[in-house]
Amino acid sequence: MGYIIWEAFENQLEWFQSVDGDYQQLMPDIDGIIRSQVFPGLWLAVESLLNNQMARVLEVMQVGLNSPEYSAFVEQMKQG
Repeated sequence: MGYIIWEAFENQLEWFQSVDGDYQQLMPDIDGIIRSQVFPGLWLAVESLLNNQMARVLEVMQVGLNSPEYSAFVEQMKQG
């Protein structure tokens, strides 16, 4: 389980994930992307989103949805 806080006035985004009952903040990697640990393939280009660079946001999301991790996740969900 996790949640995202988008602080519009501060132009910040924070993504938290539950780890052993405690919420920990996920940090962007060197490419500025946060990759969900709960939903493989859900990738978010944080700085691009905050700077209204939606083409880049959609590009990163599509790459995530084309990743092997996402494909494995979909197959796992199909099997129940």
